[in-house]
Amino acid sequence: MPAKPTGRQLNYLRALANRTGQTFTYPHTRRQASREIQRLKRTQSNTRIENSVIDREIADAIACGEADAARVRRDEVTGHGSTATWKERS
Repeated sequence: MPAKPTGRQLNYLRALANRTGQTFTYPHTRRQASREIQRLKRTQSNTRIENSVIDREIADAIACGEADAARVRRDEVTGHGSTATWKERS
């Protein structure tokens, strides 16, 4: 049975992924972890500003996107704050 990745490898993978703005497949072996580390080391790092802009764009897309099925529309609610209620009750 191949050895599981070390904690140091996993921590380094997370740090590299954050720095480059990429994701990685969770490794099941030390060899897979080493390959992912090498792959992420070859990619160019994003600056903090770039990461901030990317995070903000993702958050805005989630909060304002038309595909957000959980979003409450203005025409569904009457009132505001603690007195808000659904216009139509089922």
